[in-house]
Amino acid sequence: MNIALIAHDGKKNDMVALASAFKPLLERSTLLATGTTGGRLQAECGLTVERLLSGPMGGDLQIGARLAMGAVDVVIFLRDPMTPQPHEPDINALVRACDVHDIPCATNVASARLLLTQLSALTL
Repeated sequence: MNIALIAHDGKKNDMVALASAFKPLLERSTLLATGTTGGRLQAECGLTVERLLSGPMGGDLQIGARLAMGAVDVVIFLRDPMTPQPHEPDINALVRACDVHDIPCATNVASARLLLTQLSALTL
């Protein structure tokens, strides 16, 4: 299972908590993440993560490219809807790529928990 993990600055603590809660599943998966999120997941959760560029520097687009090539199975993208993002077109492109390629994409903690819970049940 190839899982992409992305979190806006205001949601990085939520991503760390989510990754800690689902660590057994994530340890059995291949993880890729945008730069800062990936660094925090490595340092605070002890997960092995391929770190791409930060989102504003093109990391969202890198994940979208991999997704389009069939190398991403699930996207967890904890978005902060209350903070304007300078790279909003990149964010929209990634979410659109999930829709185009029929890739599950959770954009908040509640949907991420549902998705990861189901994946955990399937991979036991």
